Amino acid sequence: MERHGAVEAARHWLAVNGVHQVPGGWVSDEKAQAPLTPDQVARRWAGDVFAEDLDAADQVRLAFGLLDLLDAYWVTCEIRFADEGPDGPLPQDVLWDGYRRRLEAARDAEVVTYSLWVDWFEDRATCARAFAEVLGNDIDRVVTERSQARLRRAVRVLECSGPVPWPVKERAYEVAARLPALHMALFRGLRAGFHDVYGDLEPAAALELLDRLDLPPGTPHLARLRQVLAAGHRNHHRSPGAWQEATD
Repeated sequence: MERHGAVEAARHWLAVNGVHQVPGGWVSDEKAQAPLTPDQVARRWAGDVFAEDLDAADQVRLAFGLLDLLDAYWVTCEIRFADEGPDGPLPQDVLWDGYRRRLEAARDAEVVTYSLWVDWFEDRATCARAFAEVLGNDIDRVVTERSQARLRRAVRVLECSGPVPWPVKERAYEVAARLPALHMALFRGLRAGFHDVYGDLEPAAALELLDRLDLPPGTPHLARLRQVLAAGHRNHHRSPGAWQEATD
């Protein structure tokens, strides 16, 4: 089901459930005079997708269509709840294809990257699987083929990969470093690895990688990051004064 078809299927499903898009928002047949935000629609109805009389793969596709239609983070929460629920896991090929397609799309993907960051990457039980599915498994192909869609996905994943444990992401980082188009995203991933509450870096290896990146002169915080890594600091929250003591 392509994106347009998925969106229209989601719109039809909402309409069957008495929810309709109107100028400025959404309304339900239950309270036609009370406009709803996309987030309110997601919180009220997104979970019901996984109770539909559909096979699990089509439920996932419908949920992603709802995500495309509403652009609401809560839809991704319901997808994860279903994956971890009593009827889970969801079909993994369909689940992760849904994430990859949206990471590759030209449209804004902030909701998708936020979902990866706070739900999949910060959770030590799911971070390795999630990172492998959205980038680690095909990073060589991304760097070799260099299609715009795959590069877009790589940039987005690298930038939100701070919480992913260093042993999980190290090889992908090393391969990505071969391609200058990914260097700024790698820098942002390294910086997030230092600052994120759940960030994870190996200081010596991260510094060696950082020194190989071709970054614009005067890149903000580059000198500071180099200093804290050279001093052996792994994370801002383990060394709370290190960043302030470093200078650009």
